[in-house]
Order: sequence, then structure tokens, then C-alpha cells
Amino acid sequence: MKRRDFLKNSAFAAAGTFLIPAFIKPVEAMGMEDIASFKNLVIIQLSGGNDGLNTIVPYGNDIYYQKRKNIALKAEEVIKLNDMQGLNPNMSALREIYDQGWMGIINDVGYPNPDRSHFRSMDIWQSGSDSNQFLSTGWIGRYLDSNCQTCSDPYHAIEVDDKLSLALKGVNKKGLAVKDPARLYNNTRDPFFKNILNQEKDLMGEDNLGYLYKTMIETSSSADYIQNTSKIYTSQTEYPKSGFANQLKTVAKFICSGLRTRVYYVSLSGFDTHANQVAQQGNLLKQYSEGMSTFLKDLKLNDKLDDTLVFTFSEFGRRVEQNASKGTDHGTANNVHIFGGKLKKSGIYNHAPDLANLDSGDLKYQVDFRQVYSTLLEKWLKVKDQHILNKSFEALDFI
Repeated sequence: MKRRDFLKNSAFAAAGTFLIPAFIKPVEAMGMEDIASFKNLVIIQLSGGNDGLNTIVPYGNDIYYQKRKNIALKAEEVIKLNDMQGLNPNMSALREIYDQGWMGIINDVGYPNPDRSHFRSMDIWQSGSDSNQFLSTGWIGRYLDSNCQTCSDPYHAIEVDDKLSLALKGVNKKGLAVKDPARLYNNTRDPFFKNILNQEKDLMGEDNLGYLYKTMIETSSSADYIQNTSKIYTSQTEYPKSGFANQLKTVAKFICSGLRTRVYYVSLSGFDTHANQVAQQGNLLKQYSEGMSTFLKDLKLNDKLDDTLVFTFSEFGRRVEQNASKGTDHGTANNVHIFGGKLKKSGIYNHAPDLANLDSGDLKYQVDFRQVYSTLLEKWLKVKDQHILNKSFEALDFI
């Protein structure tokens, strides 16, 4: 019996015995879609404002060395991708990934009238708003609200964390924060939690309490489903010993077990490198690269890489010129990374940043970040971008 047939015939049936009837309906609505064709989107957030110029290094541009006399990476150490740009030497784990055609780099991604506040810029990226627009919902949350008819339960978008980011919050639907599926499952088996759920019929009629208990019911049902579906799969791949790699291992387990989740959200923090940047960023990029490389190879081993797309972003880049503390201050446009087994255009997607044509010392954006979102929505998740982003943006050609 093929693995996907086994998953269909046994895993879902076994999991279903633990689920309340109302929760089974979304699975039935899927028509038991072939797991092998199910598309997964993994979003990775590098929090703090990663310095893109020391990540994808413009080693072929003399201005880079003029502006960064203490923190510029030596040309002979850079992992060269073409005559102008290369990878930070701490990202050697991604060289093979890049050479396989599984990695794409889009330079100078940003938005008009950029904001240099961590919190505001992250809100802009997570909500998909204009810089002068304030939204209380995220772009993935609105995807769940508007376009995913079968996404009626929280597990259809999972953040591997203890709290849920704005990106996954919609008006009527939201994702689920799951750092440890076993712990979430055990928490929902707590006697107090179960006692509350047993009373839910009486409490649902009270407006102020109804939403709370509806959320508790959804959480309990999701915990059942996630635990009893994902526990059938055990990764044979050894992941690096880092928190970030462990998050990716959890995502790989979910994907390879056939979890019916469309979007996963993972983050790695610490990129606010105002001082002594080289060592701090280098350590983080090493964690990022080694974790990503292992994750992608794990998916390939399990025939899931072609059906998975990974998108990495940070809320902004850094200033082109270093500061007096051997670091960099908040900037604007940045590079984003795309990973997958079926990229239409891999490698470096567009021109390297023009360091001779700056906006008050900052990079000018070439690509609106919502063009990337539009591409992910239209070409990968197969929904209309204007329903999510409130207007249409020109899609890119990397998938």
C-alpha cells in the first residue's frame, strides 16, 4: 500500500474517532484530496530587521566596502553566486540548496513611504497594508476569511509558537499557535478545561462568553486532530540543535504526516544588530541556513518539497552605511528568499541593489512586498489577491 493511501485509509479514520461530528465536516468537504498534491506555504519571519547587505553580499560593488569599512565581509570569504552577489560565509549550508535550484533571491523588496519602527513595519508586513493604513487583520487571516471555504478550523494555518501573530488573524477565522502539539493536546485534556467544554451548550447563548467557548471548542478539536494525525510520523532526519531548527522539524512532521494545513508560520529573532553586528548576525544566519537546509532535504526525502513553498522576510533591512558601533541602524528595502522544489525561476531574481542611488542613505525598493504576496496567493494558494490585499498587485514570475 502506498504511504498516502495508508494515510487516507487509516490515519484520518483513527483521528476521526476522537473528533466531534461538527469538526469532521471540513475534512469531508475536502473530498479527501490527494495528500500528494496538497500545497503548503511556510512563512519564515526574521525578526529585528535583518541586514540584507550582509546576508546576500554585494561583494562586487566597491561602494559596499566604502560604506562598511569595519563590517563588510571580505570578498574572498563570500560564497559567490554571480559576479556581484554572494552568500554570507555563515550560510554555507545553503550553497547546495541554491545549486539544486531550490532557492530564489528577490532584491530590494519594500513599500512606499517606509516606516523604521519595528512594531509598525512588522504590522505593515503582517497585515499587507499601505504604510498609512492601519488594519487589525493579517493577510493570512483574511485568506482564511475570504477564500478558503474548507479552512473553517484553526489548524488550517499554524504558527509554531505560543502566541499568534497578526498575520494569521482574520475577522471571522484565525490560525492556531502550536509550539508543542503534545503539550497542547494534554492541556485540552485538563479536567478544568474538559469541565468547561461539558458546559458549553449552556454557555454558548451568552454573547460575551460565546466567543470564548467557541474558541475553546475549536482549540480542543484542533489539538485532537493535530496530535492524532501527526504522531503517526517520526522524522528520520537529524536536525541541528537550535530552537529554530526544532520549529522547522515540527513543521516537517506536520507536512509529512499529511496534516490538512495550508500555511505554517515560523520566526527567528535577534536581528536588531545596532552594535558588533558581524558575530551576532553570523550566528543567526548559521542557524537559519543549517535549519533551512535540513528542513528542505527532509521534505525532499519524503516527496514533499515540490508541494511546499517557503518565503522568508524581515520587517526591514538596515542602513547602507555602518554606524559608529560596528553595526547598522534601521533601514528600508531588503532581500527576501523563496525556497521550493518547483521554482519557475531560481537563483537571483532581479538586479542587485544600486548602492549609488540611495534615498537619504537607504536602499530604494524595486519590488513592493505585496507583489510577492500576490504571487503566493494567485499562483500557489490559487485565490484572487484583491480579496485579500484590497487591490490587485502585479505578480512576479518565480513560480
